[in-house]
Amino acid sequence: MILDSRPSAPRPDAKSLVILPSIGAVPHPDGQITITRKFLDGVAEMARQWGGPVEVIVPPIAAATDNLDSVRIDPRELGVTVKVVPFEAERLMPELAGAGIVLATVYYQLNDAADWCGQVGVPCVYVSEYTLKTRLQILGAEVSNPLIRARRRFWEYGQERKIRAGLRRAASVQCNGTPTYDAYQPICPNSLLFFDGRVERGMLISSEALERRLASLKEGRPLRLAFSGRLIRMKGADHLPLVAQELKRRQVPFELTICGDGVLADEMRQQIRSSGLEDCVRMRGVLDFASELMPFVKQEVDAFVCCHRQGDPSCTYIETMSCGVPIVGYDNEAWAGLLRRVPAGVGVPMDDPAALADALVRLHSDRDTLAALSRHALEFASQNTFEETFRKRIAHLQTVMAQADRKAASPSRA
Repeated sequence: MILDSRPSAPRPDAKSLVILPSIGAVPHPDGQITITRKFLDGVAEMARQWGGPVEVIVPPIAAATDNLDSVRIDPRELGVTVKVVPFEAERLMPELAGAGIVLATVYYQLNDAADWCGQVGVPCVYVSEYTLKTRLQILGAEVSNPLIRARRRFWEYGQERKIRAGLRRAASVQCNGTPTYDAYQPICPNSLLFFDGRVERGMLISSEALERRLASLKEGRPLRLAFSGRLIRMKGADHLPLVAQELKRRQVPFELTICGDGVLADEMRQQIRSSGLEDCVRMRGVLDFASELMPFVKQEVDAFVCCHRQGDPSCTYIETMSCGVPIVGYDNEAWAGLLRRVPAGVGVPMDDPAALADALVRLHSDRDTLAALSRHALEFASQNTFEETFRKRIAHLQTVMAQADRKAASPSRA
């Protein structure tokens, strides 16, 4: 299936950008597809900034994933070409030939993407998100059977060797978050670090609104806490009631709002009831990101409780900071890496709800520090908005493409 609509009025000399993501799409007979909304937002922004043709190639899948933002859409509305093609060499290589540059996600079906691109004379830039450590953490959180876990751990170690081999053949890598940047930058010295999120500059909390919210901290009201995301063990959602229990035991006045849905939702509701937390913990379900979640976090949240058990570069971090809200979370490699760059919250040892509660108790009694963390969070987020992030990524791709063109034209290659 090919859904074809090129961006309007591209530059005559513009080369095409081909994107190979790790997500699939459900194709429908009417030409629409079901795919993750967040990915589409990123593609649309790339198409606006690239200045030439943008093409997305995704593999077909039978059903949508459990992402909270899967949508059915006609991609022609985005001004890009979308092709649903299996990720196989004989199917992909003809599609890649003639592209200006290929942006391929680090993904087991794309381990050889750099090699395929090399065979058709096109530079390949990988996009990375998960380190080996993070993938093993996800595995530990999701798989309880020890035999299956051992087999999959062995497979992940093999994957890491293939990933590093692919990176050595690639022109560069764009790293979403600090973990893979720290791991892969030595392999690709001209790699780019970015922080993925959906917050446009106009969605940032204003300095005036932030100061109004921070002024109310001095009133001594209960600490307003929140979590948003998938309610699954990988995201540590099952630890949220435990943190609440610890805070209540310490007699700290607080309100915890949990936004999102997932397989743990019913279990968490039962735990909240059985632990007598209904007076201070509420579950609001899935909120629309722009119209509901962002206004709520900006206006009614003092700190975000992040029990993520692994170091994936969750957009939660930058999106929360864009509301001027600091994060108190487990020091997985993604959050620890961010904290090395900006004092926008607190990191505590992994899988320790009591330590999270201790950190929140300290902030409850030291609201000047809480306010300072909030301001640092907003400052960092303002430097990493949705538009600015994609501007940096497009500029990086254009630089890499120009370098490849110069290399191809060099007399030494004759």
